[in-house]
Amino acid sequence: MQRALRLLEAVGTHTQGATAKQLARSAGLPLGTTYHLLRTLTHEGYLRRDDGRFYFGASVDGIRRADTRQSEHADLRGRMERLRDELGAAVYHAVYQDGEVRMMDVVSGPGQPPVEEWADFRSTAHAHAVGLCLLSQLGAEERLDHLSRHRPSAITPSTSGDLRAVLRRLDAVRPTMPVLERQEYALGTVCAAVPITVGSVVATVAISLPVEQGDRLGPAAARLRSLVGAMFPAFVR
Repeated sequence: MQRALRLLEAVGTHTQGATAKQLARSAGLPLGTTYHLLRTLTHEGYLRRDDGRFYFGASVDGIRRADTRQSEHADLRGRMERLRDELGAAVYHAVYQDGEVRMMDVVSGPGQPPVEEWADFRSTAHAHAVGLCLLSQLGAEERLDHLSRHRPSAITPSTSGDLRAVLRRLDAVRPTMPVLERQEYALGTVCAAVPITVGSVVATVAISLPVEQGDRLGPAAARLRSLVGAMFPAFVR
């Protein structure tokens, strides 16, 4: 394993590719060992051979992409943690993808408890701020398609289970403005979500507060909107 890694490191120092002999010298390996490792690494997709020279292959590119995604996720989570600390609320990032609500990440803390998913977020989009915000960014046909697959129901005393009422509410959402929800998904919790639309990406960042802090929801939502507006590219990568 160590010799294979040394050989990959040697490939990385030759931006224009390198021959087996060049790589053997760079890695400090016997030529016979180098040939054997090159065959194995090429077979596994870590290297590719072109006109007698070796370059990084698709498997290495996949590792690079995974590393980039991990770095971007860490950066995004750091931004969400800063939002949590400034707003004093749990923070959520969600997208609408392949016809469903997809929760991407949640950042909470000892004083900022998250909403417990007691009913599937995907099938209760009509009842929580995240789902309402995402659905409000869709066209009329897409909304109807979603709500025909996930029929609205009154999951709390504050939830509307009437399809026409839900559609009217979605029509009334003003673009770029926060969507507020009070105990419609979970008793004891109020939430707000702000829309993020870049190209074909439909996304949202949301916050939740205990109902006892309900008077903070409006100001916190307005602040969330201004903060996310300055950093929104990070939420749609």
